Amino acid sequence: MDLALADKVVLVTGASGGIGRAVAEAFAGEGARVVAHGHRNWKSLEAWLADRPWSDRALAVRADVARPEELEAAFDRALSAFGRVDACVANAGIWSPDPLLLHEVPAERIRKVLEVNLLGAIWTARAFMAALARTGARPDGHGASLVLIGSTAARFGESHHAEYSISKAGLYGALRSLKNEIVHLDPFARVNLVEPGWTATPMAMDALEVPGAISGVTRTMALRQIGRPEDVARAVVFLSSHAAARHLSGEVLTVAGGMEGRSLWGTGEIDEEAVRRRLGED
Repeated sequence: MDLALADKVVLVTGASGGIGRAVAEAFAGEGARVVAHGHRNWKSLEAWLADRPWSDRALAVRADVARPEELEAAFDRALSAFGRVDACVANAGIWSPDPLLLHEVPAERIRKVLEVNLLGAIWTARAFMAALARTGARPDGHGASLVLIGSTAARFGESHHAEYSISKAGLYGALRSLKNEIVHLDPFARVNLVEPGWTATPMAMDALEVPGAISGVTRTMALRQIGRPEDVARAVVFLSSHAAARHLSGEVLTVAGGMEGRSLWGTGEIDEEAVRRRLGED
């Protein structure tokens, strides 16, 4: 199926690794022009982007998503380079691997997680909508798209990482409000949310390397395996496509192997090495 994304301009925050990089690659594979955002891993992003066969259709922008003025400047660069931004993926996020009860979590860690994960997504959406207000809707009726990247931690909670769960849960409110606002700028524009579960990203792999971790996190999954960044990226591309998802807005697409809030498996261990080997398979 032609997803009609060729030559569309897509800005992806947090494209320096993990899910963001897979999202950028997936859009580029559909022929889109990619604005790849980075911050902490900026040099890595620049080097990776320069090595892509589609680098002539790409632009790297740097901004701290916790600073709205920096995001606005990043969107200005995108508009200068490509004339408009058709789709945006608010993906940038952080997670602390140190498990702590809420009363043990330093106040600064709570603030930082909320500033990046929740406020960063809001500032991203705000800058995208401001850019859309400047350029107007596409004349071909292919509506703009905003995809927020949430987490199953928002749906089920995340013991010892409450601030992360809270930061992602706030995106539900953003989703259900912004889907009703964005149509004032573009009558065919849509806002959706992709909610990954445990995914093999650099941010999560340290936690998954702990003996018994994979057995524990997959006990609630019908598909007893860890997701790949590409699994999430394909869901994002689908929701961003006017051709495939033109009548979907305000929806939450969970990419988590059928995860539930209850245990589906016994306490017996699974072959964790086999699961890790499958992560490297196509």
